[in-house]
Amino acid sequence: MLRISDTITIHDWELSEQFTRAQGPGGQNVNKVSTAVELRFEAERSPHLPAPVKRRLQRLAGRRWTADGAVIIQVQDTRSQARNREIARDRLAELIRQALVAPRKRIPTRPTLGSQRRRLAAKTSRGVVKSLRGAVDIEE
Repeated sequence: MLRISDTITIHDWELSEQFTRAQGPGGQNVNKVSTAVELRFEAERSPHLPAPVKRRLQRLAGRRWTADGAVIIQVQDTRSQARNREIARDRLAELIRQALVAPRKRIPTRPTLGSQRRRLAAKTSRGVVKSLRGAVDIEE
């Protein structure tokens, strides 16, 4: 069981782990021991996450969100399989915690009177500059 917050916990049946051989340095173990972990969380089918949290999680997960609604987290940071499992679970929990935070609603503000006047003055001065760019009268 993975505890996300006081109200949300992810049960073990929603998570599946698959172990593969990690890339990179590992000495004699690199070709023998499967230390890399691929953690799969069935987010779309999870009864513990509300629908808005699932939508935010999908946006935050990006490419890690699969077509069938699962979040896949791959970790091969350390040589220890147990430590990689821990890291993967921590990353998943942090991703879900980020999805729990609802974005604040933007309150539209009006421009101040001073900023409106400065904008109009700048427009007027640009217009004057452009009007002086015309053909020059030589007869004067």
